Amino acid sequence: MARLLLRSVKTLTLTHPPSSRRSYLAFNDNLLRILSTEITYFSDYHHPLTPPPTFRSFDIEDRPGEPWVRLRRDGVRIDATMFDGVAPVPEEKRRVYEGETRLHVSFVVEVTKGDEVLEFVCSAWPESMQVERVFPMRRSAGITRPYMGRKFKYLPEDLQKVMLDYLEEGGVDDELAMFLHQYMANKDKSEILRWMKKIESFVKK
Repeated sequence: MARLLLRSVKTLTLTHPPSSRRSYLAFNDNLLRILSTEITYFSDYHHPLTPPPTFRSFDIEDRPGEPWVRLRRDGVRIDATMFDGVAPVPEEKRRVYEGETRLHVSFVVEVTKGDEVLEFVCSAWPESMQVERVFPMRRSAGITRPYMGRKFKYLPEDLQKVMLDYLEEGGVDDELAMFLHQYMANKDKSEILRWMKKIESFVKK
């Protein structure tokens, strides 16, 4: 099999020689033309808004060129990804959505007291948030893979409720989930424009 593959590679190499300088330049020109068209289209019709610097009591630290954002207030830090998945819309919520799928944002909440941290691993849906796991940790402990406890939905209901109330007091609730979706939709526009402009700059060199 290996010899057959090598023979095929040699044949392909002989049959299709490297592109000439002229065809390479034509390819570059075509790529630049398409990039310019797309950049103009996104700039005119999908132009991102200036992102807000705060949300309620949180300061927002955007990460241009990176697929995440950080929100921070005294003792609480939230790291949220851009859209990282889709899921079918539950049957009971299909009247609210136009399509049959909804986008997902992952975020981690760290509540800090001295050297100790209570970490909440969460999901943000367009209309609500969902806690996946909760686990305590100590920064100085040096444990790389701490025990993360049971999945949140398997905890006793009264414990789930009090933890959700605890998060809500800290500003982590359904309204935050809705804000993250709006923020990430706008960030997605910024990042795709930045990405295309970087490729355009590279090709022009």
